[in-house]
Amino acid sequence: MILQSVKMAWKAIISNKLRSFLTMLGIIIGVLSLVVLVSIASSTTSAVKDKISSIGTNLLTVTVSDDKGNPIKLDDLDSIVESNDSISAAAPIATSSVTASSSYSEETATVYGTTGSYFSIQGLSLSSGRTIKMTDVDNHTNVVVISSDLAKDVMGRQDVTGESISLGGIKYLIIGVLEADDSTTSTYSSYMAYIPYTSLIRLSTSVSTNITSFCVSSTSDTSMDAAESALDSYLLARFNDDEDAYSIQNQSEIMEAMSSVTNVMTLMLGGIAAISLLVGGIGIMNIMLVSVSERTREIGIRKAIGAGRGSIMTQFLIEALMISLMGCGIGIFFSWIALKIISVFAISYSMTFTMSKSVVLIAIAFSLAIGVIFGLYPANKAARKNPIEALRCSE
Repeated sequence: MILQSVKMAWKAIISNKLRSFLTMLGIIIGVLSLVVLVSIASSTTSAVKDKISSIGTNLLTVTVSDDKGNPIKLDDLDSIVESNDSISAAAPIATSSVTASSSYSEETATVYGTTGSYFSIQGLSLSSGRTIKMTDVDNHTNVVVISSDLAKDVMGRQDVTGESISLGGIKYLIIGVLEADDSTTSTYSSYMAYIPYTSLIRLSTSVSTNITSFCVSSTSDTSMDAAESALDSYLLARFNDDEDAYSIQNQSEIMEAMSSVTNVMTLMLGGIAAISLLVGGIGIMNIMLVSVSERTREIGIRKAIGAGRGSIMTQFLIEALMISLMGCGIGIFFSWIALKIISVFAISYSMTFTMSKSVVLIAIAFSLAIGVIFGLYPANKAARKNPIEALRCSE
């Protein structure tokens, strides 16, 4: 009986191709919106999480807003590391914007004043050369580690270790070049240079020996809370128990906050797209009601020769389900094409948008539900028709 109902439903659909397609259009648009929007949100979220994870979840960043006349110096950072087993490294952070130039070209670059520990804390890898040593910091040496983009666009090529670059009009020896960061999405922020903290004090008037920002890494992900607690105790003791004198930013907390925000965004986008599916379901119900009215004679004849209420109801319900699932299939196909096209345009941002299997399964389940919910009423209406009245109305 099911197979026969499927055959009759298919015959009814192809006999009115244009009407069937227009009925499916609402489902197609709904599925297309749902799959594309949720897939884009999921892919973007994954890219952001990967970027944060590449830095590491054992990172703490401290910002001092009021040193209470007892500022933190470079030697104090060494003391913090040595006195706490849960802290593996600490490095100062100070920045300045300067013009980076060579005989090849020039660009505006962000210069970081720090120490060699910064590279391991931030998970930065070199393609060539070395990082900053403590002797460079102690001797205020004019050495620099530059980003891959800065080397390529200012120096003209990638391997420039041993050459000189001008930062703010001062010559610096390039001791290392960072590996290319494919996840970088901002052109301006990809021009970065890292010099000894003491050298930046000489380069920029806004930077002094008083450290107002520094980063710390814990010995492991599990010791993160202990590291934060130890750091908090140290800073409270140093700044007269004033919690407002500083702030500690926990990388794992950023990850959790990011996950919460993106999950809400994904649900919101999915909810908006699901409205389109509901509209498509209403379209299916309307067309099925029209189909029931047009096929009154067929219903009357089938009931007259013994077709039961369940048989009639199954036929029209299967027809509604077929329209919904066919629309879903077409919508998924166009979603795949749309994501491929979007990925081509997003290639400059090193992002790829892929179709999630879970989203596809949700779209199919939603389409099934739409077909059943909005097909039940027309199917029930057809099944309840009196055969004698149906035959009389069809004359």
